[in-house]
Formats: sequence, structure tokens, C-alpha cells
Amino acid sequence: MRILLTNDDGIHAEGLAVLERVARTLSDDVWVVAPEQDQSGYAHSLSISEPLRLRKIGEKHFAVRGTPTDCVIMGVKKILPGAPDLILSGINSGANIADDVTYSGTVAGAMEGALLGIRSIALSQGYSYVGEDRVVPYETTEALAPALLKKLVAAPLPDGVLLNVNFPNCLPEEVAGTVVTSQGKLVHSLWVDERRDGRGLPYYWLRFGREPVEGKQGTDLHALRNRLVSVTPLQLDLTAHEIRDQLSKALA
Repeated sequence: MRILLTNDDGIHAEGLAVLERVARTLSDDVWVVAPEQDQSGYAHSLSISEPLRLRKIGEKHFAVRGTPTDCVIMGVKKILPGAPDLILSGINSGANIADDVTYSGTVAGAMEGALLGIRSIALSQGYSYVGEDRVVPYETTEALAPALLKKLVAAPLPDGVLLNVNFPNCLPEEVAGTVVTSQGKLVHSLWVDERRDGRGLPYYWLRFGREPVEGKQGTDLHALRNRLVSVTPLQLDLTAHEIRDQLSKALA
């Protein structure tokens, strides 16, 4: 099995190194094509107004000056000797659940793989802060992902479906199990934080502001808060099929 790895945290991210170790429990034919720099929050964006720069940093390891989507396209269309059987995107530093999947470059890497007709799985690890330091228990994903991936690779999936896997913020022995979930709903909004530079001119940071949410049972939010691994099937078809008839009647 040929496996292509990518991420949105960048080629040197710790989570990507962990993912490579996980992938090597499945196959010896593992390729890494990842962004040269952090691309978090770039979602499913393409670099179409500037050239892509490619740098080989080791055997079967390549850095692309571009987005996760660019990396998958470059890997499949240019770098690998043949199409991969599996694309793994991650391991992201932080969960990608609920509404956040629409912003996530990690999920977008798997989304692009699904668009190309390749089985694709995004993996993310929840974390916490100790003081000002982010503490990401990658050992949880590294311990649990190999057995889980073997099951997910063997499971039947229709075309246009990718899998979004999130590991809870706890140690491996504290994980309560694995559940198949739906996408939850966060209560958040983007805030515009205005600041001033050294000349007194304004500049702006976008930042998240969130309120506490009790995730409904069966959602990815509820799973992670109860120390469960969440596996959410996502589909490329964004059509709201349930209201097509209503719209047709309104337009008749």
C-alpha cells in the first residue's frame, strides 16, 4: 500500500513526524509532501496566482511552498511514481471538529484526496495549555491510530466521502473508546482585534471568541468531551437535499 502524508502545520511539525511513524505500521511505502510553512486555517484553498516551489528535504520527503491542497495535488500528480492508495492528513495540533472543519487545512488535505478518488483520512489531536505552553498528547494518537486505521482502511466507503478522526485530550489509557459521530455545532464568532504599529498605523488580527457549548450526544464535540475517539464521515456533496423540493415549489 502506497501512502501519502500531508498536514497544515508544516513539514517540520511534530504531529507529522508522529503520523509517519503511524503510517509505517501499515506500509513501508510512505511519502511525505507537506507545506513549507504553517498553513493552519487556509481550508481548501489553492495557490493559483503564484508559482509553487518544491524542495526535496530527504528520501520521499518534500516541502511545498503552498497549501495542503497544493501538496496533495503535487504529490499525486507530480512527485509520487503512481497514485497513492491512501492519504493521511495530520496529525493536527488541536481538534478539528464541528464548524472548524470548514476552516481546517488538515481536513482540506483529506478533502482533496477524496476529490481525486483516493481514500483519505484526516487526523487531529486535542490539546490543553499549561501556563502559556501548549501540551499536545500525541502519544494518544500514536498508540491508538494504527489499529483504528487498519479498520478504517478495510471499511467500505462510497465515492466522495472522507473520514475526520479526532483524538481526545487525554492519555491513551484514559480513552473510553471510539465512536462514529456527526459534525457538531460550536457557538463562536470571529472578532477583529485592532492594534497599532510603531508608526501609529492600524493593523488587525482575526481571533476566535467562543462560548461554552454542551455538544449533543452523537456529535464529535460530545465524543471528545467524554474522552472518546471521534470518527466522522464527511461528504463532498454540500447539497441540502432535504429542501430541494421546497425550493422547487417556491420557484414554481
